[in-house]
Amino acid sequence: MKSMTGYGEASSQIRGTRVTVQVRSLNHRHLDLQLRAPREYLSFEEEIRKIIRQKISRGRLDVFINRSPAKGQGRRLELDEQLLGEYLTTVRQAKRKYQLTGDFSVSLLYSIPDLLQVREVEVNAAAEREGVFKILDHALRKLERAREREGRQLKSNMQSQMRHLKRISILLESRAGEIGTRLQKAGVTPRDREGSSRADRDASDAANWILKGDINEEVVRLKSHVEALSRVLAEREPVGKKVDFMLQEVQRELNTISSKVPHLPVVQLVLEGKERVEKIREQTQNIE
Repeated sequence: MKSMTGYGEASSQIRGTRVTVQVRSLNHRHLDLQLRAPREYLSFEEEIRKIIRQKISRGRLDVFINRSPAKGQGRRLELDEQLLGEYLTTVRQAKRKYQLTGDFSVSLLYSIPDLLQVREVEVNAAAEREGVFKILDHALRKLERAREREGRQLKSNMQSQMRHLKRISILLESRAGEIGTRLQKAGVTPRDREGSSRADRDASDAANWILKGDINEEVVRLKSHVEALSRVLAEREPVGKKVDFMLQEVQRELNTISSKVPHLPVVQLVLEGKERVEKIREQTQNIE
């Protein structure tokens, strides 16, 4: 079992460039992937998304990939030699034609517009591709370890609530047996209940809740759902959606039991069961 919240980060040098991958995950009903990567990696961005989807199935995922070239590696100062040559040729022609004196100096380079330009170094993204994937994998592994640590804590809490649910289902089974005994003593059978008049039913010492109080089937289903839920919690694969579905089934049986037997001891057990279900449901919102 894994939590849906966690954080992982990894970085390394690739061909003189520092690449850092940060991954943060939060609760979400489905997989909501938000990827922010440098424009240099647009050519294989979909591959990055595919790798993430293969490892994460649920949660809001924010992935940041930062690329920081080493000093002097990201930009380059370029001299427009053709422009400089034309400028010098023109100046020499002017000196000869107009009998000008004086020599050229380096300071001339600063006075000519657009002669020196700072340009971004062209990135060979394909050469960095495999390195980026390795860093991403390392960050995702750290994220998974963080999610597994929190998942173990969530699982322990949920199993504790499950033990209470099992106890409640056993107590309700005992109550169902008591109710069955009362029905037998009152001489009420399912056929009797179908054919008896209202006056006959009202004459029963157990009143209306006894007449409709056969909850044996509901209790059997409740115990079955609780046992199945316990097995699901032991699975290693993502179980969040399964747990949520099974909690609905447990809740349905508890509701049916309380509606058929509005008897204080039974109602108290049902209310406690609903409380445990709600606590498990709260934790379910955090698991994958």
